[in-house]
Amino acid sequence: MSRGTIAYIDLGALSHNVSCVKALAPNSRILAMIKSNAYGHGLIQVAQYLSEVDAFGVACLDEALSLRTAGIVKPIVVMAGCFDNEEVRAYFEHDFTPVLHSFYQVEAIQSLGAVKPINAWIKVDTGMHRLGFAPDQLQAVYQALQPCGALIKPLSVMTHLSDADNVNTSYTFSQLNTFMQFTQAIDGPKSIANSAAILFYPVSHLDWVRPGIMMYGVSPRASQTGADYDLKPAMTLTAKLIAIKKLRKGDSVGYGCKGQCPEAMNIGVVSIGYGDGYPRHAKNGTPTLLGGQVCPLIGRVSMDMITIDLRAVPGAAIGDEVTLWGKELPVETVARHSDTIGYELLCGVTRRVQFCYE
Repeated sequence: MSRGTIAYIDLGALSHNVSCVKALAPNSRILAMIKSNAYGHGLIQVAQYLSEVDAFGVACLDEALSLRTAGIVKPIVVMAGCFDNEEVRAYFEHDFTPVLHSFYQVEAIQSLGAVKPINAWIKVDTGMHRLGFAPDQLQAVYQALQPCGALIKPLSVMTHLSDADNVNTSYTFSQLNTFMQFTQAIDGPKSIANSAAILFYPVSHLDWVRPGIMMYGVSPRASQTGADYDLKPAMTLTAKLIAIKKLRKGDSVGYGCKGQCPEAMNIGVVSIGYGDGYPRHAKNGTPTLLGGQVCPLIGRVSMDMITIDLRAVPGAAIGDEVTLWGKELPVETVARHSDTIGYELLCGVTRRVQFCYE
C-alpha cells in the first residue's frame, strides 16, 4: 500500500518555462540541462516530453546511455566528456557529443582510427576553475583538433559562469570579457549562458543557451522565486496526514525534544521524511500547506515522518494532503528555511516517492 508521498510533475510547466527561455534568448538554440535525473524530475520522462528543445545536456555517459536506450534521438551533450578509450568508443557508437576539457581527452580522440565523425565542444575555463582549458591554451587546442577526422567542424566552444546569480556583476563580466577575447578568432558555435545568465546577462546568450534550474520553474537567485520571472514550478511534492496528536502546553515533539508546544494544541504527523528527500535540516517554522493554510514544521525531521503545527486548520483529518513545496509553496522558500538551495531539494527526492506526470 502506498505511503501517499507523491511528486506531481507538471509537464505543461516545463513547456511554459522553455517558452520563457525562448522569449529571453530568441536567437539562441537551447541545450536543455537534464542531468541528475532532470534535476529530480525524471530523466526519461522529461526528455520524452521536451520536443521543443534542440539538444539535451547530461553530466555523464551513464545518463546519456539511458536516454539512447529509451529511444531519445536528439543530440546529447555530455558535460564531463570522456574518461578513457572505452568511453571514447561509446561516444562514437551512440553519437554523443563530448565536452573536451583536458589534453588526455584530446589525445584519446586523436588516436582513433576511422570512425563516423561526431560533434564536440571545447570548454575554456574563464574563472570557474573547475573544468576547462586555460584561456591561453584554447587556440592551440582548437587548431590541434582541426586535422582530426573524427570530429565534425567547426568545433564549438563553451565556458561556465560561476557567479552569474550574484547581484554584483563584476566577476561575471570579467568571465564574459575573457571568453570574448579568447574566442573572437574562432568561427564555431559558442555557449556561455546558464539559467542565471539567460535571465540577467543578455550579452551572454550567443549561439546556444543552457537552461537548467529555470526550466523547472526555480530561480537561480536564492533570494527570489521562479514566479518573479514568470516561471512555473514543475514539481509539487505532497504527502498524507497519517496521525493527529493532541498535546499539552510545554510538551516536546520529536528527536532531541527540539519542538516545544507553546500551548495546548494539535500536531499532525505527515508521511514524509529525509528518507524521501525532505531536508533533515529544515528548521522549526518551515512552512507546509494543508488546505491552503500554512502549517509550520514543529520538531526535527525524521527519516519517514515530519510533524506540523495544526492550529491553523482545526478541522484537519487523517488522509488530508500536505504540500511540502510546489505551485503554492516555492521550493526556494523551503530551501531558505533549511540553509540550502532549491537545486538540492529537487535533486534529493528519492525513489520511494511516487511520481505522477500530468
